[in-house]
Amino acid sequence: MSWRQTTVERWAADCGGWARADDGTRFALPAGLLAGSGLRLLRVGQRVHVELSEGVVVHVRLPGAQSTEPEPP
Repeated sequence: MSWRQTTVERWAADCGGWARADDGTRFALPAGLLAGSGLRLLRVGQRVHVELSEGVVVHVRLPGAQSTEPEPP
C-alpha cells in the first residue's frame, strides 16, 4: 500500500468522486470512502492524502491528521 497527496476535484457522498495528484494522475474516490475515516465530507479543492492498494483508493485522511498509520512521504 502507498499514500499519495491529492486534490479533490469532485465529491458526492452518495456516488463518490475524483482526486488528482500533483503529477496529474487521477484517482476515483468510491462512495462510502469516508465511512470510519472520521471525516464527514470532502470539498472541491481540498488537499487530502489517499491510501492506494493496487491503484485503488482505500482510505483518505487530511494532511497532518493524527493517525496510527505512517505519514505519507
